[in-house]
Amino acid sequence: MQRSHKRVLVTGGAGFLGSHLCEALLARGHEVLCVDNFFTGSRLNVTHLLSDPRFEVMRHDITFPLFVEVDEIYNLACPASPVHYQHDPVQTTKTSIHGAINMLGLAKRLKAPILQASTSEVYGDPEVHPQTEDYWGRVNPIGPRSCYDEGKRCAETLFFDYNRQHGVNIKVARIFNTYGPRMHPNDGRVVSNFVVQALRGEPITVYGSGKQTRSFCYVSDLIEGLIRLMESPADVTGPINLGNPREFTIRELAELAIRYTGSASEIVLRPLPQDDPRQRRPDIARARELLGWEPTVELEAGLKRTIAYFRNAMADADAGEPSRGLRAAT
Repeated sequence: MQRSHKRVLVTGGAGFLGSHLCEALLARGHEVLCVDNFFTGSRLNVTHLLSDPRFEVMRHDITFPLFVEVDEIYNLACPASPVHYQHDPVQTTKTSIHGAINMLGLAKRLKAPILQASTSEVYGDPEVHPQTEDYWGRVNPIGPRSCYDEGKRCAETLFFDYNRQHGVNIKVARIFNTYGPRMHPNDGRVVSNFVVQALRGEPITVYGSGKQTRSFCYVSDLIEGLIRLMESPADVTGPINLGNPREFTIRELAELAIRYTGSASEIVLRPLPQDDPRQRRPDIARARELLGWEPTVELEAGLKRTIAYFRNAMADADAGEPSRGLRAAT
């Protein structure tokens, strides 16, 4: 009989998404082993969890094998923003591919279910809108974003091959733009960029015309989707889109950031980076049907919470106090 309280491994557990996932799993009564090499994650993201005896942190790079005993594995380890994954593109590819092989090998040995945090970037600059899970994507295999895009695509291949060849119980989530507290302020992601620039009174840098679109999912909604996918029946392998289907232009997001911060910042346009997608919006019909999941936090509410977090973090930094949001990764 399956235990209700499990020992759960979260790779990348000290990152933005990983720390929120660790928190949610602990709240459900599980033991959590947080594994991170602290390249983009930070110990400060999980400091508040260290007093819980069911929580453990291990410094480890998943491009090397890991030998632990757990009941479930969430594989979130990988730099997820262009600034970070382009810093060392070879290591990014290794993390996606070697890391997947190592974690899948662990899942195979333990006969444990394993969830892969894949990405909407597997769709590239899509010709289909909104994006459904059966769309194969339009990805440049040799561009500056390819280390992440193709690394995640190859990781998905490995997951499904381990499922077909070895019977590993897999779950693949394709994560769309997610935001909220504990985002790294200098990761180049559009929400953190706009909020930090607005709070500092700096110009809001919009790349391209600002007419390109994105869909923004608040972190608590995304974490609920990941847990529901992990807890779904074994025949629900995915891939499953997890994201908010409400679509905004980048300029609209910039204007909201200015409005909700009360900033006097102006919007300035910069050239669009190579291979930057023009449109991105998930079709979440499969998540609704198989997981009973859909987002509940609207962008306006989530953005206000995120602004409050960064405002407090910046005040702490100005006062010389430790801040999860505005310190470099350890």
